[in-house]
Amino acid sequence: MRTLSAVARAAVIAVAALLAPAEASRAQSYPSRTITVVVPFPPGGGVDALARIVAEKLSVALKATVVVENRTGGGGTVGTRAVTKAEPDGYTLMLAHTGTISINPSLYANAGYDPRKDFTPIGLIASMPVALVSHPSFPARTVADVIAIARKDPGKLNFGTSAVGTGGYLTAEYFKSVASLDMVIVPYRGTGALMNDLLGGHVPVSFGVLPPAIGNIQAGTLRAIAVLGRTRFSLLPNVPTADESGMPGFEAVLHYGLLAPAGTPKPIVERLNAAVHEVLADAAVRKRLAELGQEIVADAQQTPEALGAHHKAEIEKWWPIIKAAGIKAE
Repeated sequence: MRTLSAVARAAVIAVAALLAPAEASRAQSYPSRTITVVVPFPPGGGVDALARIVAEKLSVALKATVVVENRTGGGGTVGTRAVTKAEPDGYTLMLAHTGTISINPSLYANAGYDPRKDFTPIGLIASMPVALVSHPSFPARTVADVIAIARKDPGKLNFGTSAVGTGGYLTAEYFKSVASLDMVIVPYRGTGALMNDLLGGHVPVSFGVLPPAIGNIQAGTLRAIAVLGRTRFSLLPNVPTADESGMPGFEAVLHYGLLAPAGTPKPIVERLNAAVHEVLADAAVRKRLAELGQEIVADAQQTPEALGAHHKAEIEKWWPIIKAAGIKAE
């Protein structure tokens, strides 16, 4: 007599066999209507701008209308939860980034989703390194200088960052932990306010994403001490990485990718992933993303598997930092 588990497995296989033709049929006709890319942040920000560039070209690649819908609230959790509840048919997608997928589930007591179970990865799109930036009057020229200054006067050096729980803030906590520093993290609610105080010398050094600072760095009104990616940043080729600056393995990069609800059929995922490859091969797209401070990921990283592995690794990286620092979402 077969065991119950064997019977159950046989039933699953039988159901899968019955569903396979229908799934294949849906995939062949996909897409046949408008696709919505959810951005869980307000219009006008970096994630929104990236989503609109990608959506415009996805429309061409898929020969279908692709629109962006902003669903805001809860630091990105509201829109993200909405996507997990959508039909897994390829018509509701999300432009996700490290904050919504790899940080928020550890930051919020109940984010309302599990990124490892509630999504089907489509593909990585781009990355943006966090950078260590200072006012020109700040005497440090290298990461080692910054550490030496912080150690000389424990508890005196202020580091400006974006809001509590963001990539910039967590990078400061990460830096503080790895370098064993007693330093003061000063979070700002808005990037504009941080940039104003940094330019005015009211805060000497900061951790943050590069786009708001690039123009001033190139003009000499701010100094980039290090970029925190694995490789140098294309728009600032003379600025070393943390690894090159004596902090081997130290990396803080925000990644952006396309997700669908869990259970989206594999043929549809493959169709979408092929479209992502086509979009990212477009020279005009690459130029526009570079202007936003985005680095296109390599072809081999644009796979669903790479995106899934990346999310898992980033969750495992940021969770202990959030826990050790006792950080909670505001």
